[in-house]
Amino acid sequence: MYNYKIHIRYDGSRYKGWQRLGNSDKTVQGKVEAVLSKALETPIQITGASRTDAGVHARDQVAVFKTNEILECHTFLLKVNQHLPEDIEITELSPCKDRFHPRYNATGKIYVYQIWNGVKADPFERHYFTVVPQALDIERMKAAAQVFIGSHDFTTFTTAKAKKKSMVREIKRIDIKRADARVFIEIEGDGFLHNQVRRMVGVLIEIGAGSRQVGEIDKLIKAKDRSKCGVTAPPQGLFLERVLFN
Repeated sequence: MYNYKIHIRYDGSRYKGWQRLGNSDKTVQGKVEAVLSKALETPIQITGASRTDAGVHARDQVAVFKTNEILECHTFLLKVNQHLPEDIEITELSPCKDRFHPRYNATGKIYVYQIWNGVKADPFERHYFTVVPQALDIERMKAAAQVFIGSHDFTTFTTAKAKKKSMVREIKRIDIKRADARVFIEIEGDGFLHNQVRRMVGVLIEIGAGSRQVGEIDKLIKAKDRSKCGVTAPPQGLFLERVLFN
């Protein structure tokens, strides 16, 4: 068996997330597997680095699959992309070591959350921004975001239910930038729990809008109480920007 790594970008607007679902063909993993299986005339399963939620997008998801065939990567990539939906594209295909695993070998991930800080988003960008009509104080958001930096128990900021799973994650940096009405929040960490980024962003938006105080994040982290988190930011503004490897 030969192991191949693929890089995928997709618009998650009309999908129920990355992960294959037995009762639906509206997943990114399911669509890619169906096309690869048809092209190789055998069932193919892929393993991705991140299980993005329904409505979340990816600029650079990484996955692997195994096949008995030796592929001519350039030709095969062109063939597969012709049959993928227009909102999914495999941007790179290459052989990789047999033991390479995109989730276990990843050293970190970068997510970007996009906010349209105004009453109405640009019609051509509305599917990729979350509209926040209240004026946001970016400096307050930047100050609050620094509290997240480091290793913390993020129980308050996740909807993950596995009690045996560690809730400790390390946030390495958070950059917040404004470009006219657009606000971009870039978060890099060693890994993220289910809904963690969207919950962190939800609190930062509340702080920027003045409905929470900057000092509340430390209290929320220490509380380890999911009920205290409040708003989970909508999925359409979230992008998996990059998966990091050594």
